[in-house]
Amino acid sequence: MLRSLFSGISGLRAHQTMLDVTGNNIANVNTTGYKSSQAMFSDTLSQLVAAAGAPQNGTGGTNPAQIGLGVRTAGIATNFQQGAAQLTNRSTDMMISGDGFFAVRSGTETLYTRAGSFSFDANGQLVTPEGGLVQGWAADAAGAVDTNGPLTDLRLPIATLMGAAPTLNASFEGNLPADAPAGTVLNRSIDTYDAAGNKAQLNLAFTRTAAGWDVAATGADAGTGSLTFNADGTLASGGTLALAGGMTVDLSTLTGYAGITSVESKTQDGRAAGTLQSFTIGADGTLLGSFSNGLKQPIGRIALAAFSNPGGLEKAGGSSYRTTVNSGAAQVGTPGSNGRGTLTGGALEMSNVDLSAEFTSLIIAQRGFQANSRVITTSDEVLQELVNLKR
Repeated sequence: MLRSLFSGISGLRAHQTMLDVTGNNIANVNTTGYKSSQAMFSDTLSQLVAAAGAPQNGTGGTNPAQIGLGVRTAGIATNFQQGAAQLTNRSTDMMISGDGFFAVRSGTETLYTRAGSFSFDANGQLVTPEGGLVQGWAADAAGAVDTNGPLTDLRLPIATLMGAAPTLNASFEGNLPADAPAGTVLNRSIDTYDAAGNKAQLNLAFTRTAAGWDVAATGADAGTGSLTFNADGTLASGGTLALAGGMTVDLSTLTGYAGITSVESKTQDGRAAGTLQSFTIGADGTLLGSFSNGLKQPIGRIALAAFSNPGGLEKAGGSSYRTTVNSGAAQVGTPGSNGRGTLTGGALEMSNVDLSAEFTSLIIAQRGFQANSRVITTSDEVLQELVNLKR
Protein backbone atom coordinates (compact mmCIF):
# COMPACT_ATOMS: atom_id res chain seq x y z
CA MET A 1 0.00 0.00 0.00
CA LEU A 2 1.07 3.60 -0.54
CA ARG A 3 2.95 5.21 2.33
CA SER A 4 1.02 8.41 1.71
CA LEU A 5 -2.16 6.68 2.91
CA PHE A 6 -0.71 6.09 6.34
CA SER A 7 0.87 9.55 6.41
CA GLY A 8 -2.56 11.02 5.69
CA ILE A 9 -4.13 8.92 8.45
CA SER A 10 -1.53 10.12 10.97
CA GLY A 11 -2.23 13.70 9.86
CA LEU A 12 -5.96 13.22 10.43
CA ARG A 13 -5.31 11.88 13.93
CA ALA A 14 -2.91 14.70 14.83
CA HIS A 15 -5.21 17.45 13.60
CA GLN A 16 -8.17 15.80 15.33
CA THR A 17 -6.17 16.05 18.58
CA MET A 18 -5.46 19.72 17.83
CA LEU A 19 -9.17 20.24 17.19
CA ASP A 20 -10.02 18.56 20.52
CA VAL A 21 -7.54 20.72 22.44
CA THR A 22 -8.78 23.92 20.78
CA GLY A 23 -12.41 22.99 21.39
CA ASN A 24 -11.70 22.39 25.07
CA ASN A 25 -10.01 25.80 25.34
CA ILE A 26 -13.00 27.53 23.79
CA ALA A 27 -15.40 25.61 26.06
CA ASN A 28 -13.49 26.92 29.11
CA VAL A 29 -13.27 30.54 27.99
CA ASN A 30 -15.19 31.62 31.14
CA THR A 31 -13.85 29.02 33.58
CA THR A 32 -12.25 30.60 36.66
CA GLY A 33 -8.53 29.90 36.86
CA TYR A 34 -8.46 27.82 33.65
CA LYS A 35 -5.17 27.66 31.75
CA SER A 36 -5.27 27.05 27.99
CA SER A 37 -3.42 24.20 26.28
CA GLN A 38 -1.70 23.86 22.92
CA ALA A 39 -1.04 20.74 20.85
CA MET A 40 2.48 20.34 19.47
CA PHE A 41 3.37 18.11 16.49
CA SER A 42 6.53 16.30 15.41
CA ASP A 43 7.31 14.00 12.49
CA THR A 44 7.53 10.25 12.96
CA LEU A 45 10.24 7.88 11.76
CA SER A 46 11.55 8.35 8.23
CA GLN A 47 12.29 5.40 5.93
CA LEU A 48 15.84 5.42 4.57
CA VAL A 49 15.85 4.97 0.78
CA ALA A 50 19.51 5.73 0.19
CA ALA A 51 22.25 6.13 2.75
CA ALA A 52 24.69 9.03 2.79
CA GLY A 53 27.98 8.54 0.94
CA ALA A 54 31.37 10.06 1.72
CA PRO A 55 33.39 11.83 -0.97
CA GLN A 56 36.27 9.60 -2.24
CA ASN A 57 38.40 8.80 -5.31
CA GLY A 58 37.43 11.95 -7.15
CA THR A 59 33.66 11.62 -6.55
CA GLY A 60 31.57 13.83 -4.35
CA GLY A 61 29.57 12.74 -1.37
CA THR A 62 25.84 12.00 -1.50
CA ASN A 63 23.14 12.95 0.98
CA PRO A 64 20.76 10.43 2.54
CA ALA A 65 17.36 10.00 0.89
CA GLN A 66 14.48 9.51 3.33
CA ILE A 67 10.71 9.35 3.07
CA GLY A 68 8.77 10.46 6.10
CA LEU A 69 6.04 8.22 7.52
CA GLY A 70 3.70 10.84 8.93
CA VAL A 71 3.14 13.08 11.95
CA ARG A 72 2.41 12.50 15.61
CA THR A 73 1.33 14.56 18.63
CA ALA A 74 4.57 15.37 20.44
CA GLY A 75 2.84 16.82 23.48
CA ILE A 76 0.15 19.12 24.85
CA ALA A 77 1.60 22.11 26.71
CA THR A 78 -0.28 24.17 29.29
CA ASN A 79 0.02 27.96 29.17
CA PHE A 80 0.26 29.37 32.71
CA GLN A 81 0.13 33.00 31.65
CA GLN A 82 -1.79 35.26 34.08
CA GLY A 83 -5.52 35.55 33.36
CA ALA A 84 -7.57 38.73 33.59
CA ALA A 85 -8.93 39.90 36.96
CA GLN A 86 -12.62 40.03 37.68
CA LEU A 87 -13.83 41.96 40.73
CA THR A 88 -16.51 40.15 42.73
CA ASN A 89 -16.37 42.05 46.07
CA ARG A 90 -16.84 38.71 47.89
CA SER A 91 -14.50 38.48 50.86
CA THR A 92 -13.88 34.77 50.25
CA ASP A 93 -12.80 35.23 46.61
CA MET A 94 -9.04 35.42 46.16
CA MET A 95 -6.81 35.96 43.15
CA ILE A 96 -3.11 35.17 42.82
CA SER A 97 -1.17 37.96 41.12
CA GLY A 98 1.95 36.20 39.91
CA ASP A 99 3.16 32.62 40.27
CA GLY A 100 1.83 30.04 42.67
CA PHE A 101 -1.12 27.79 43.45
CA PHE A 102 -3.55 27.43 46.33
CA ALA A 103 -3.08 24.15 48.20
CA VAL A 104 -6.36 22.26 48.62
CA ARG A 105 -6.86 19.00 50.52
CA SER A 106 -9.27 16.56 48.89
CA GLY A 107 -9.54 13.48 51.07
CA THR A 108 -5.99 12.24 51.61
CA GLU A 109 -4.63 13.99 48.50
CA THR A 110 -3.40 17.56 48.20
CA LEU A 111 -4.32 19.28 44.93
CA TYR A 112 -3.30 22.69 43.63
CA THR A 113 -5.44 25.31 41.92
CA ARG A 114 -5.42 28.88 40.64
CA ALA A 115 -9.19 29.20 41.05
CA GLY A 116 -9.81 31.17 44.26
CA SER A 117 -13.60 30.99 44.39
CA PHE A 118 -13.93 29.84 48.01
CA SER A 119 -16.72 29.79 50.57
CA PHE A 120 -17.43 28.55 54.10
CA ASP A 121 -19.13 25.27 54.99
CA ALA A 122 -21.23 24.48 58.08
CA ASN A 123 -18.09 23.94 60.17
CA GLY A 124 -16.58 27.29 59.22
CA GLN A 125 -13.99 25.65 56.93
CA LEU A 126 -12.79 27.51 53.84
CA VAL A 127 -13.66 25.23 50.91
CA THR A 128 -13.68 25.12 47.10
CA PRO A 129 -16.92 24.64 45.14
CA GLU A 130 -16.06 20.89 45.00
CA GLY A 131 -15.59 20.70 48.78
CA GLY A 132 -11.79 20.76 48.88
CA LEU A 133 -10.32 22.20 52.09
CA VAL A 134 -8.08 25.23 51.59
CA GLN A 135 -4.73 24.86 53.35
CA GLY A 136 -2.79 27.42 55.38
CA TRP A 137 -1.73 28.23 58.92
CA ALA A 138 -4.08 29.10 61.77
CA ALA A 139 -3.27 31.88 64.23
CA ASP A 140 -3.04 31.26 67.96
CA ALA A 141 -5.06 33.10 70.60
CA ALA A 142 -2.65 36.03 70.49
CA GLY A 143 -2.89 36.36 66.70
CA ALA A 144 0.57 34.91 65.95
CA VAL A 145 0.92 32.71 62.85
CA ASP A 146 3.69 30.09 62.68
CA THR A 147 4.39 29.72 58.96
CA ASN A 148 7.08 27.12 59.71
CA GLY A 149 4.51 24.69 61.09
CA PRO A 150 2.54 22.06 59.13
CA LEU A 151 -0.35 23.08 56.90
CA THR A 152 -3.83 22.81 58.36
CA ASP A 153 -7.39 23.25 57.14
CA LEU A 154 -8.27 26.94 57.41
CA ARG A 155 -11.30 27.52 59.62
CA LEU A 156 -13.04 30.80 60.37
CA PRO A 157 -16.03 29.86 62.53
CA ILE A 158 -18.41 32.61 63.58
CA ALA A 159 -17.69 31.67 67.21
CA THR A 160 -14.05 32.74 66.86
CA LEU A 161 -13.15 34.87 69.88
CA MET A 162 -10.50 37.42 70.65
CA GLY A 163 -9.68 36.91 74.33
CA ALA A 164 -9.64 39.73 76.84
CA ALA A 165 -6.33 41.23 77.94
CA PRO A 166 -5.64 43.29 81.08
CA THR A 167 -4.25 46.79 80.81
CA LEU A 168 -0.59 46.74 81.77
CA ASN A 169 0.51 49.98 80.17
CA ALA A 170 -1.24 53.31 79.67
CA SER A 171 0.08 56.65 78.49
CA PHE A 172 -0.80 60.34 78.59
CA GLU A 173 0.45 63.13 76.36
CA GLY A 174 0.17 66.88 76.01
CA ASN A 175 1.20 69.93 78.03
CA LEU A 176 0.80 70.96 81.67
CA PRO A 177 0.73 74.79 81.96
CA ALA A 178 3.80 76.14 83.74
CA ASP A 179 1.99 79.38 84.61
CA ALA A 180 -0.92 77.68 86.44
CA PRO A 181 -1.28 78.86 90.06
CA ALA A 182 -0.36 76.47 92.85
CA GLY A 183 -3.25 74.23 93.82
CA THR A 184 -4.66 73.99 90.29
CA VAL A 185 -6.06 70.48 89.70
CA LEU A 186 -6.48 68.88 86.27
CA ASN A 187 -8.48 65.60 86.20
CA ARG A 188 -7.99 63.17 83.34
CA SER A 189 -9.19 59.60 82.86
CA ILE A 190 -8.73 56.61 80.57
CA ASP A 191 -10.68 53.34 80.22
CA THR A 192 -8.78 50.23 81.27
CA TYR A 193 -9.59 46.50 81.43
CA ASP A 194 -8.96 43.67 83.87
CA ALA A 195 -8.04 40.09 82.92
CA ALA A 196 -11.71 39.16 82.42
CA GLY A 197 -12.32 42.08 80.08
CA ASN A 198 -14.28 44.19 82.57
CA LYS A 199 -13.96 47.89 81.89
CA ALA A 200 -12.73 50.20 84.61
CA GLN A 201 -11.71 53.84 84.66
CA LEU A 202 -8.30 55.05 85.65
CA ASN A 203 -8.47 58.63 86.99
CA LEU A 204 -5.37 60.81 87.24
CA ALA A 205 -5.36 64.07 89.16
CA PHE A 206 -2.57 66.51 88.21
CA THR A 207 -2.05 69.06 91.06
CA ARG A 208 0.17 72.14 90.60
CA THR A 209 2.84 72.57 93.23
CA ALA A 210 5.68 74.97 93.71
CA ALA A 211 8.15 72.41 92.32
CA GLY A 212 6.02 71.11 89.44
CA TRP A 213 3.00 68.79 89.37
CA ASP A 214 1.92 65.97 91.65
CA VAL A 215 0.10 63.03 90.03
CA ALA A 216 -2.37 60.81 91.94
CA ALA A 217 -4.21 57.80 90.52
CA THR A 218 -7.57 56.79 91.99
CA GLY A 219 -9.70 53.76 91.35
CA ALA A 220 -8.84 50.06 91.42
CA ASP A 221 -5.18 50.92 90.84
CA ALA A 222 -3.76 53.61 93.09
CA GLY A 223 -0.43 55.37 92.96
CA THR A 224 1.23 58.73 93.31
CA GLY A 225 4.15 60.50 91.71
CA SER A 226 5.65 63.92 90.93
CA LEU A 227 6.62 65.67 87.73
CA THR A 228 9.25 68.38 87.40
CA PHE A 229 10.13 70.31 84.29
CA ASN A 230 13.23 72.13 83.08
CA ALA A 231 13.21 75.85 82.33
CA ASP A 232 12.75 75.09 78.63
CA GLY A 233 9.57 73.06 79.30
CA THR A 234 11.04 69.59 78.85
CA LEU A 235 10.42 66.88 81.43
CA ALA A 236 13.12 66.67 84.10
CA SER A 237 11.83 63.81 86.28
CA GLY A 238 8.83 61.62 86.99
CA GLY A 239 8.14 60.22 83.52
CA THR A 240 6.74 56.92 84.82
CA LEU A 241 3.95 56.25 87.33
CA ALA A 242 3.81 52.73 88.81
CA LEU A 243 0.39 51.73 90.18
CA ALA A 244 -0.45 49.22 92.88
CA GLY A 245 -2.20 46.77 90.52
CA GLY A 246 0.86 46.36 88.34
CA MET A 247 -0.11 48.92 85.71
CA THR A 248 2.48 51.41 84.46
CA VAL A 249 1.49 54.87 83.24
CA ASP A 250 3.86 56.52 80.78
CA LEU A 251 4.08 60.30 81.25
CA SER A 252 7.42 60.78 79.51
CA THR A 253 6.03 62.80 76.59
CA LEU A 254 4.42 65.48 78.76
CA THR A 255 5.78 69.01 78.50
CA GLY A 256 5.57 72.06 80.77
CA TYR A 257 5.16 75.18 78.64
CA ALA A 258 3.18 78.21 79.79
CA GLY A 259 -0.27 79.08 78.55
CA ILE A 260 -1.25 75.65 77.14
CA THR A 261 -3.40 72.99 78.82
CA SER A 262 -3.55 69.99 76.52
CA VAL A 263 -2.81 66.94 78.68
CA GLU A 264 -5.01 64.02 77.60
CA SER A 265 -5.04 60.23 77.68
CA LYS A 266 -3.28 58.56 74.75
CA THR A 267 -3.24 54.77 74.68
CA GLN A 268 -3.66 51.63 76.78
CA ASP A 269 -2.92 48.01 75.85
CA GLY A 270 -5.89 46.21 77.43
CA ARG A 271 -9.02 45.02 75.67
CA ALA A 272 -12.38 43.40 76.19
CA ALA A 273 -13.24 40.04 74.61
CA GLY A 274 -14.74 40.17 71.12
CA THR A 275 -16.38 37.91 68.55
CA LEU A 276 -15.44 37.70 64.88
CA GLN A 277 -17.62 39.86 62.64
CA SER A 278 -15.75 39.98 59.30
CA PHE A 279 -12.33 39.53 57.77
CA THR A 280 -10.15 40.91 55.01
CA ILE A 281 -7.20 39.39 53.19
CA GLY A 282 -3.83 41.05 52.82
CA ALA A 283 -1.42 40.78 49.89
CA ASP A 284 0.74 38.43 52.00
CA GLY A 285 -2.18 36.04 52.54
CA THR A 286 -2.95 37.12 56.11
CA LEU A 287 -6.62 36.82 57.05
CA LEU A 288 -7.25 39.82 59.29
CA GLY A 289 -10.36 39.46 61.44
CA SER A 290 -12.47 42.38 62.65
CA PHE A 291 -13.94 41.74 66.09
CA SER A 292 -16.89 43.18 67.97
CA ASN A 293 -14.57 44.96 70.42
CA GLY A 294 -13.39 47.19 67.57
CA LEU A 295 -9.97 45.57 67.22
CA LYS A 296 -8.39 43.58 64.40
CA GLN A 297 -6.20 40.51 64.73
CA PRO A 298 -4.76 37.88 62.34
CA ILE A 299 -6.80 34.69 62.37
CA GLY A 300 -4.91 32.72 59.74
CA ARG A 301 -2.74 32.85 56.66
CA ILE A 302 -3.18 31.35 53.19
CA ALA A 303 -0.41 29.11 51.86
CA LEU A 304 0.81 29.15 48.26
CA ALA A 305 2.72 26.38 46.49
CA ALA A 306 5.32 26.88 43.76
CA PHE A 307 6.81 24.29 41.39
CA SER A 308 10.08 24.01 39.52
CA ASN A 309 8.15 22.94 36.40
CA PRO A 310 4.46 23.95 36.51
CA GLY A 311 4.06 22.53 33.00
CA GLY A 312 4.64 19.07 34.46
CA LEU A 313 1.50 19.22 36.61
CA GLU A 314 -1.35 16.87 35.74
CA LYS A 315 -4.85 18.28 35.39
CA ALA A 316 -7.17 16.68 37.94
CA GLY A 317 -10.46 18.36 36.99
CA GLY A 318 -12.23 21.15 38.80
CA SER A 319 -9.48 23.57 37.71
CA SER A 320 -7.09 21.60 39.95
CA TYR A 321 -3.71 19.97 39.36
CA ARG A 322 -1.76 17.18 41.00
CA THR A 323 1.99 16.74 41.16
CA THR A 324 3.89 14.37 38.88
CA VAL A 325 7.46 13.11 38.76
CA ASN A 326 8.29 15.89 36.28
CA SER A 327 6.63 18.82 38.07
CA GLY A 328 8.86 18.64 41.11
CA ALA A 329 7.68 18.69 44.70
CA ALA A 330 5.45 21.50 45.93
CA GLN A 331 7.44 24.31 47.56
CA VAL A 332 4.96 25.69 50.07
CA GLY A 333 5.40 29.17 51.53
CA THR A 334 3.75 32.52 52.13
CA PRO A 335 2.41 34.74 49.33
CA GLY A 336 4.91 37.31 48.11
CA SER A 337 7.98 35.33 49.21
CA ASN A 338 10.60 33.54 47.08
CA GLY A 339 8.97 34.36 43.76
CA ARG A 340 5.41 33.51 44.78
CA GLY A 341 2.66 35.90 43.78
CA THR A 342 0.61 38.11 46.07
CA LEU A 343 -3.08 37.76 46.86
CA THR A 344 -5.93 40.11 46.05
CA GLY A 345 -9.17 39.71 47.97
CA GLY A 346 -12.59 40.21 46.40
CA ALA A 347 -11.38 39.25 42.92
CA LEU A 348 -10.97 36.14 40.76
CA GLU A 349 -8.53 35.19 38.03
CA MET A 350 -10.43 34.40 34.85
CA SER A 351 -9.48 32.00 32.06
CA ASN A 352 -6.43 32.99 30.00
CA VAL A 353 -7.97 31.67 26.77
CA ASP A 354 -7.46 34.08 23.85
CA LEU A 355 -10.51 33.58 21.63
CA SER A 356 -8.91 35.19 18.58
CA ALA A 357 -5.94 32.80 18.80
CA GLU A 358 -8.23 29.81 19.42
CA PHE A 359 -10.42 30.57 16.41
CA THR A 360 -7.26 30.86 14.31
CA SER A 361 -6.11 27.48 15.63
CA LEU A 362 -9.57 26.12 14.83
CA ILE A 363 -9.17 27.19 11.18
CA ILE A 364 -5.64 25.75 11.03
CA ALA A 365 -6.81 22.43 12.47
CA GLN A 366 -9.73 22.29 10.05
CA ARG A 367 -7.61 23.06 6.99
CA GLY A 368 -4.94 20.61 8.11
CA PHE A 369 -7.57 17.92 8.48
CA GLN A 370 -8.96 18.71 5.03
CA ALA A 371 -5.50 18.64 3.45
CA ASN A 372 -4.70 15.24 4.94
CA SER A 373 -8.09 13.98 3.77
CA ARG A 374 -7.09 15.11 0.26
CA VAL A 375 -3.86 13.07 0.55
CA ILE A 376 -5.90 9.96 1.30
CA THR A 377 -8.31 10.69 -1.56
CA THR A 378 -5.45 11.21 -4.01
CA SER A 379 -3.71 8.02 -2.86
CA ASP A 380 -6.96 6.14 -3.35
CA GLU A 381 -7.24 7.46 -6.92
CA VAL A 382 -3.69 6.29 -7.64
CA LEU A 383 -4.54 2.83 -6.35
CA GLN A 384 -7.66 2.82 -8.47
CA GLU A 385 -5.55 3.55 -11.54
CA LEU A 386 -3.27 0.64 -10.67
CA VAL A 387 -6.22 -1.72 -10.33
CA ASN A 388 -7.61 -0.57 -13.66
CA LEU A 389 -4.36 -1.42 -15.50
CA LYS A 390 -5.64 -4.98 -15.82
CA ARG A 391 -9.00 -5.12 -17.52
